Amino acid sequence: MSEHRIGAGHGTALLVGAVLGPGMLVLPHLAAEAAGPASVLAWAGLLALSVPVALTFAALGARYPDGGGVASFAGLAFGRPAAAVAGWWFYGAVPIGTVAGALVGGRYVEATLGVPAVLVACFILLAAFGANAVGLRTSGRLQIVLVGLLVALLAAAVVTAAPHADPANFTPFAPYGAAGVAGAAGVLMFAFVGWEAASHLSAEFGSGKNGLVRATVVSLAVIAVLYAGVSVTSVAVLGADMGGVPLSDMLEIGIGPAARPVTGVVAVLLTFGAVNTYVAGAARLGAALARDGALPGWFARGGAPGETPYRSLGLLVVLSVPVLVWPVVMWGVDLDLLMRATSACLAAVTAVGVAAAVRMLPAGRHRNTAVVGAGMSFAALAFCGVYLVVPAVLALVAVVVLKANARRSYKFRL
Repeated sequence: MSEHRIGAGHGTALLVGAVLGPGMLVLPHLAAEAAGPASVLAWAGLLALSVPVALTFAALGARYPDGGGVASFAGLAFGRPAAAVAGWWFYGAVPIGTVAGALVGGRYVEATLGVPAVLVACFILLAAFGANAVGLRTSGRLQIVLVGLLVALLAAAVVTAAPHADPANFTPFAPYGAAGVAGAAGVLMFAFVGWEAASHLSAEFGSGKNGLVRATVVSLAVIAVLYAGVSVTSVAVLGADMGGVPLSDMLEIGIGPAARPVTGVVAVLLTFGAVNTYVAGAARLGAALARDGALPGWFARGGAPGETPYRSLGLLVVLSVPVLVWPVVMWGVDLDLLMRATSACLAAVTAVGVAAAVRMLPAGRHRNTAVVGAGMSFAALAFCGVYLVVPAVLALVAVVVLKANARRSYKFRL
């Protein structure tokens, strides 16, 4: 077994870190703002969506392990152009999403500790890229420690704040009606994409197909408990008019003034966990895309299981820098835009992935699960609205690059 292979424990840490992410810092506030106390229904609905989607990706990854993840599944099910499009959706979303996530964490740290947000964001991005550069096993071990601390801190926020709950905070329950719940679900999509990230690491699991499945089941249980606890407790304790830093407020109510620096630590842990997992998955995806002609072939090096795809990793760094420096720092682009654009891309990846599973998995329990996940995923995709233009543009770019590489390869053969 290669020394870089990961086991169920590492995989669980990577999955939990990917799905929790920095959204836990701001999304309870944004969801409550959109739907009032009824935001808990949006949380519950998306948790229900996560079960068939996560189990479907685990089944696909166990049966067809490959660094291309959803792109490889789409290619097997629908052909090479579909693989290129799905791959570009994920690969193109990562520089946007990781920068947005790092800045969310940075702004939270700035609010609680006074450290400049952009400086914190740069530190998080450098740490994630550095951890992946030294090897996936090192990255996974670090993730286990960080996720363990993160889960403990989130649990502490819920347990210590819960005694201060006030039932009156749940009335009126749905001041904005069904439209408000739908709006909250659109915002919360950022907190529930992430299950597809593990599919890019499926070939790295060293314990066979059971490793990925076990990691997914454990991650589902952990995330369900944490999301349910935070969503209900935040409304019960803070009310629908909670401020923009609900986790900090909950810890301060439950623990006292010492909670502010603790919340700064939580922000860094949440953000690093998500960025680390997405960088790991996207680096391997880039090598797989280059192998299959959807990126220049030069980036394919290092894509074999147990290797580190330095060239693809370097491309991600290059793509992330302008997202951080140019539009965000100089023009002050709204983070909400970046988060929603990322969600639209990853929601499209999820929908294509579960649709591929319907076609590829054998008849029985796994295919039935995939059918349920596909129906729910395409319904959730509609919540992305106008932001679906981002995956549409990336799809066009993917087709153009694929055709250009095909023409170049044909001329070379001649």
